[in-house]
Amino acid sequence: MLQTMASRALMLLGQVVPCIKSNASKIRIRRMELDTNLNMYFKKDEFYFVHDPNKMCKSGDIVLIKELPQKLTRLITHSIEEIVYPLGDVTDPITGKKVTAGKYREDVEETNRLFGKSSEAFDYEKAPPRGRLEGTQDFSHGETYIKYHEDGKDQPFAV
Repeated sequence: MLQTMASRALMLLGQVVPCIKSNASKIRIRRMELDTNLNMYFKKDEFYFVHDPNKMCKSGDIVLIKELPQKLTRLITHSIEEIVYPLGDVTDPITGKKVTAGKYREDVEETNRLFGKSSEAFDYEKAPPRGRLEGTQDFSHGETYIKYHEDGKDQPFAV
């Protein structure tokens, strides 16, 4: 009974994965399931198709989804509530500060100010937002499809 109630949560947090549907995104919800024989928890992934006609979320984004009052189709049962963390800039969920390799960015900037900044150091203030490399190195915006066989051709949007 409790497990059934937990699976009918109102809002879920998940990660966007590549999807071939035109007006939907595919979200992976990761849960921990107890194996009573070993008395250990193991990862269990559930996938939901979410109504996203504007394609506002990209692969890798962490999103909050909400169950629709009525199913749109047989597969599309949820809608996107908000994009919590876009892929790229890591944000500490408790403090809300930006993180770089285990340290807060403001602490790194303070250290650079005290000891001198290297000429080769990356400047986060001047960095462009995600999406500037669309079409050259970032193919997360492209139309995805299922690759059924290897034919030797480059297939950057295949899932």
